[in-house]
Amino acid sequence: MALVTTAEVCDANPQLIVSGELRALQPIFQIYGRRPVFSGPIVTLKVFEDNVLIREFLEEKGNGRVLVVDGGGSLRCAILGGNPVVQAQNNGWAGIVVNGCVRDVDEINGCDIGVRALHSHPMKANKKGMGEKHVPITIAGTRICDGEWLYADTDGILISKTELSV
Repeated sequence: MALVTTAEVCDANPQLIVSGELRALQPIFQIYGRRPVFSGPIVTLKVFEDNVLIREFLEEKGNGRVLVVDGGGSLRCAILGGNPVVQAQNNGWAGIVVNGCVRDVDEINGCDIGVRALHSHPMKANKKGMGEKHVPITIAGTRICDGEWLYADTDGILISKTELSV
């Protein structure tokens, strides 16, 4: 999506918005990381105050994918920290969107990867390994499925059923 903004994608695809094939997430996320613009195929994960599965995913090769995590919107602890974000950057992930909190913000902001989260929080998550991988999730008012495409920039985040070429 080189040099094409999310606003331009919306303007160029009104029929996809009407059909529900292109959806915008509610503007609830803070921007972290050195890559404010990113896109890629989505991998979904559903956890609650537990980061074991997040770390496992980010240890895999990202191949330009975006990990979208439904953390239940918890503001009680961080489910993503600096070490896994560094790992994600090194493994070729395009970005991470977390419906929850992050910590180690200065470290995350030094990474060449796109990160979105609700807020930062100093407390760490549990390590029980509980959660569901590759399941449909609903965050920021939008249902998101594994294999859909995410496009993010400083205006917001779009979800598309298919890869878009503008």
